[in-house]
Amino acid sequence: MAELQWLGVIRHGQSTGNVLAQQAEAGGLEEIAIPERDADVPLSELGREQAQAVGRWITGLTAEQRPQVAVVSPYLRTRQTAELALAGTGIQVVYDERLRDRELGVIDLLTTRGVEARLPLEAARRRRLGKFYYRPPGGESWADVLLRLRSLFGDVRAAYPGGRVVLFGHEAIVMLVRYLVEGLDEASLLALARATALGNCSISSWRCDGQRLRPERFNDVDHLHREGAPATRQEDVSADV
Repeated sequence: MAELQWLGVIRHGQSTGNVLAQQAEAGGLEEIAIPERDADVPLSELGREQAQAVGRWITGLTAEQRPQVAVVSPYLRTRQTAELALAGTGIQVVYDERLRDRELGVIDLLTTRGVEARLPLEAARRRRLGKFYYRPPGGESWADVLLRLRSLFGDVRAAYPGGRVVLFGHEAIVMLVRYLVEGLDEASLLALARATALGNCSISSWRCDGQRLRPERFNDVDHLHREGAPATRQEDVSADV
């Protein structure tokens, strides 16, 4: 199967859920008061500015550099990011539920403190199993998300051999795309996650050297600074909203 020429993945812009999650963690609360279901959390005003800045970065690319197709998570914050970033570009858009955010099950809407206080057995199980394999009841582990990403990658490579594809996804999706493309192991991925505060509307990308995809950029937010849209970085909390 022919390798892609270029692969990019863009995290959605700041969402209203990101703001509420950060406030809840900073305030020592147990619960994140997000009124919408996860799939319906919208962008904040800053998130919209960030998405428009991505759009200006895309339009500044040459025809040979610009993505040919965008594969987008169907969650509202991700759809809005893609719509604003791709407006007027003519880039083909495909929605695929395999790019949706990790499902958190019983720990959804709980802060780190909330999980410890309300679900101490789950907190202990998460510490014992580790982030990669821990699956909250009713939710997914990172390994579960990887199963759907492997399926997606196979389909994308088959549909667009030698093509330029950009994904619009979520915090966990960005980290796990890197795991897949670069062939990382569990320890390397977890070390990367501990060291990285992933930026909203950050761009990560890989370019084919003739044989395989090689890293080009990771968690890059320079385009936001150039376009006057403040970068926001999300520390790893229970919910990536």
